[in-house]
Amino acid sequence: MDDATTPVTVEMNGTAAKLLVKLMADLGTDQPMAVLSRALGVLEQAMGAKARGQRLGVYDPPTGRFMDLVI
Repeated sequence: MDDATTPVTVEMNGTAAKLLVKLMADLGTDQPMAVLSRALGVLEQAMGAKARGQRLGVYDPPTGRFMDLVI
């Protein structure tokens, strides 16, 4: 079986589980991996940017504010 598609079990505390369920509802999905994959991808990009001395965040053009993602 391909490692990329082999199912695994992930343990998490209640707070993380509630957040996962909320985000699943926000995204309109019943697939936890849809949320976890996106979240891990953003974290990977943020860590890569930090390693390169860059910043990753959200820019609000109307106010000119830039908010860094915290990792």
